[in-house]
Amino acid sequence: MLAFPHHYTVEAAGSGTGDVELKSDGLPILRSASPIPFDGPGDRWSPETLLVAAVGDCLILTLRAVARASGFVWTSLECDVTGTLDRIERTTRFVAFEVRARLRVPAGTDPDRARQVLEKAERSCLISNSLSGAIHLIPTIDVAGESVGELTAVD
Repeated sequence: MLAFPHHYTVEAAGSGTGDVELKSDGLPILRSASPIPFDGPGDRWSPETLLVAAVGDCLILTLRAVARASGFVWTSLECDVTGTLDRIERTTRFVAFEVRARLRVPAGTDPDRARQVLEKAERSCLISNSLSGAIHLIPTIDVAGESVGELTAVD
């Protein structure tokens, strides 16, 4: 890993109507628009959906790093993330993120250890740590295809 601080640069360009074009060196162009609740077309990524997606994306990538460092073997992680946007004291902002995380692990894996590694990844996620909205993790651990069920949630 490179030394901190890291810098990420994105160019955003748009006009009075139409899509916003997002560019960053070496990446494909991404087009975004307002979501349906803000009179957008609903068929493109929006700043809101990109932010909510970043929570799940970062959790999976952070689990990779945490698992590698701790020698933990896992098969897959699927995250369904719901961000709640609300108006608090005349300011619109995300107030909460519910992360339903389904972690699949090989047979013989201790489900409690799997939950602990997943919770550590959630606590270490730089995107989650950068947000003011509460992150509510609802983990489900599948050991070799048999669901252990939802385990203790972390706020």
